[in-house]
Amino acid sequence: MAANKKFAGYTVSFLILGVLYMFFYSGLQNDHLNILTPYLADKYGWSNMQITNPVTIAGIFVIISYLLIGAAFVKFGVRVIMVPCMVVLGLATMGVGFAGENYTLYAVSLFLVRLLVVPLQMGGFMLAANWFIKFRGRVLGVITAGSPLFSVVGISVLTFLATSVGITQGYLVLGIIMLALAAGTWFLLKDTPEAAGLFPDGASEAPKSETGKTETITVGKLLSELRAWQLIITYGILQFVIMAMMAFMAVRYNSLTPEGHQGPPLFVSALPYLSAGAILGIPMSYVLGWIDDKLGSIKASLVLNVLYLFAVVPLAIMPVGGNVTLMLVWAFGVACMTGGVPTMHPCVTSYVYGRKLYQSANKWIMMIQAIPMAFSVAFMAAMHDAGKLTQAYYILLVLLGVCFVTLLTMWKMPDANAADRAYKKS
Repeated sequence: MAANKKFAGYTVSFLILGVLYMFFYSGLQNDHLNILTPYLADKYGWSNMQITNPVTIAGIFVIISYLLIGAAFVKFGVRVIMVPCMVVLGLATMGVGFAGENYTLYAVSLFLVRLLVVPLQMGGFMLAANWFIKFRGRVLGVITAGSPLFSVVGISVLTFLATSVGITQGYLVLGIIMLALAAGTWFLLKDTPEAAGLFPDGASEAPKSETGKTETITVGKLLSELRAWQLIITYGILQFVIMAMMAFMAVRYNSLTPEGHQGPPLFVSALPYLSAGAILGIPMSYVLGWIDDKLGSIKASLVLNVLYLFAVVPLAIMPVGGNVTLMLVWAFGVACMTGGVPTMHPCVTSYVYGRKLYQSANKWIMMIQAIPMAFSVAFMAAMHDAGKLTQAYYILLVLLGVCFVTLLTMWKMPDANAADRAYKKS
């Protein structure tokens, strides 16, 4: 790959922009709610449901947006759809900060933010699937480090701003960076290597595994296949769990703050552990990508499923007042989870359907997966308001067990692009 200087230049641009895609996707999808929810509840007296309802409502619209955006990517190209969405996303991010007590502006802005992070994720995934086959896992492992990076940098910065000068400045900076990111996407990238006169991975010829392959798959055929439903169930669960976990980290910790506690709430005390654990866990997204490249996506997905336990179990058993060891394990798990899902979701879909069929299949798969994910925040909010937040984490563990068993049924599933991969020989 590095031997082809032109391809290497596009790769470097994609790696830098891709890290930022995932930084903002993870941060603006749910991570920022850990700062926004307690801040607005304290400042304006809004309830958790009132604060997060725009996200839940947007999640319902996200269901169909996966289909529409995926179809638009296939028909018109990635950047021509992605860039205008990023511009509106940047403006909406600023709107969240400037809304103040204006709930209508707040709700509309937050709704658009949740909706328009989808093109960031899908666009980054599709660009990676288009440009890389042999190195797909490792490239995705690099760019998805942006997700846990928000846990190290973004949450701490937003927390500092919220407690010092207010939250407006933080969202203004995020919005400006998003507008710059849109410009970089337009001028520095191409939708496919072929559009730049190149081949995937910087190879000197077209992929062997794509000879004579069709580039579309009908929804009827897709939904009649067991492999599609295996993908939908496994990664639908993983996406539901990550959304629930990330949106309610602060609420969970603050609910465990001892009565009569003096000083900042427990989540503020947990932030240093989150940063330390995220730093330790960030390399795991690359490790998962390496496993994908060398051993296949199913084995890497099973490893990811196990790593989820490091994030969920500590919050299920965390005592009042917190526990240092559990906080460190939780933080490591959060980094593995937030970096691992973005790495493995496009990897496993490409593994099953191949580069050419990736988006045709992915738009339907992600749309169906978005149905339960749309209600993940509402599920956690309802359990919290019912005084059963601890039980919610045990329910998440049961779902992870279902995911693990379903992944085991996929053990012998073949790789659609096997002829162009570089698996380790057993």
